[in-house]
Amino acid sequence: MILVTGATGNVGRNVVSLLAEAGAPVRALARRPGPLGLPEGVEVVRGDLSVPESLAAPLDGVEAVFLVWPLGTAEAAPPVVDAIAARARRVVYLSSMSVREDVERQADPISQFHADIERLVDGSPLEWTFLRPCGFATNTLGWAPQIRAGDVVRWPYAGMARPLIHERDIAAVAARALAEKGHEGAAYGLTGPELISQAEQVRAIGEAVGRPLRFEEMPPGEAREHLVAQGWPPAFAEGALRGWAGLMAAPEPVSGAVEELTGAPPRTFRQWAADHAADFR
Repeated sequence: MILVTGATGNVGRNVVSLLAEAGAPVRALARRPGPLGLPEGVEVVRGDLSVPESLAAPLDGVEAVFLVWPLGTAEAAPPVVDAIAARARRVVYLSSMSVREDVERQADPISQFHADIERLVDGSPLEWTFLRPCGFATNTLGWAPQIRAGDVVRWPYAGMARPLIHERDIAAVAARALAEKGHEGAAYGLTGPELISQAEQVRAIGEAVGRPLRFEEMPPGEAREHLVAQGWPPAFAEGALRGWAGLMAAPEPVSGAVEELTGAPPRTFRQWAADHAADFR
């Protein structure tokens, strides 16, 4: 039995579907079980990672866990990792490519909580696999309100190029790491197939929705105010802007791991935009 946390999220939902298609016994964790649009036959169980005592029943009989951490710090993670280790044998953790193993403190709060959870898992009896994807293509859904309202996306760093990854490619690697042996102790850096700038991303979304879109540069200070107004903690907003500025000079390297692990090349950003065109209309 495989337990998938974050089962209604962009990656987790695809992990559940891929495991179910492969015939693997899969259980989906949800805070509020109900009609979730998951494949028929998938067992949905009530549980909440922020309430560790709620995990005993969902973990009963489970061998492997796909772990997506929903909180902005790792403070509440130790009892969750302990609960998983007490019942399961393996964990696949959705981390981040921004995690650096050669530093004591990470450059931003998001990378820090991922690194903290990696250390917790590594210090447990669990066999582990860390998935470290670069930027998710789904993050560009944050532009959807602007695109629905007009033909311009205002955002900082038009030239920032990243090998954004399709959530289905992350899920494909996760499903293999959960269902197959041989991935223990591996940390996989996962990317899409090519660097694509934010201005090019906007044009690709325009092609997908059938109308021309353009990128308009937003000053970083204004972007910080915008993120904070959306509910981002100031430290997270500042860390993100520092990280994006750094990627202008040193983009993430393109990785071949998705194809090596799944046998299929990773999807391009244009494929992702076509898959999600309805989300921008």
